Amino acid sequence: MEHYFTNATNLKSEIKILKYEKDYKSFTFFSDNGVFAKDKIDYGSDLLVQTILAKTGKVDHILDVGCGYGFIGIVLSKFLGVPFTGVDINKRALHLCERNIKENKVNGNVLESNGYQNVRDKYDLIVTNPPIRAGKKIVLEFLENAGDYLEDDGYVWFVMRKDHGVKSIMKILEKKYTIEVIEKSKGFYVVKMKKILTKPDG
Repeated sequence: MEHYFTNATNLKSEIKILKYEKDYKSFTFFSDNGVFAKDKIDYGSDLLVQTILAKTGKVDHILDVGCGYGFIGIVLSKFLGVPFTGVDINKRALHLCERNIKENKVNGNVLESNGYQNVRDKYDLIVTNPPIRAGKKIVLEFLENAGDYLEDDGYVWFVMRKDHGVKSIMKILEKKYTIEVIEKSKGFYVVKMKKILTKPDG
């Protein structure tokens, strides 16, 4: 079985149109087989977006890791008025994300990358709804390695279910980040992380 975190080249295309509305802004997202949350906007992703918009300050540039068809990055970009880059390994997801960027008239671009492999810039907001089905190792790579692409004053935000091991994941990440659970809803945790800066010797 092919999953949304791989290049599902053998899957038949079946475009779906998903509608989303927040604060009198309307969005249209094109979805398809072989991408995450193909039939409806994912509750965890929506919770992450709503929480960030309620709690974040000024942002300059967003990185959406494992962006799928672009829901998180596009909505944040529209409301915060800043550019975003969507990163994914799934070519179909990236094509959809590009289409959705144009459809929703936001300042965004996409980058094919296995995690951060092809990422070169630094960002002050990195967001992800990590691909749980890819396994704990991949999820940890998404979160642990985010700090290498984060501005010193930036934040990583992610969403994960309690029954998918969010507490054990946070425990591992404590070595690299200060961590705060900002929101809990229906078993989902929205987590905000700031990297711990190492002081120069002397």
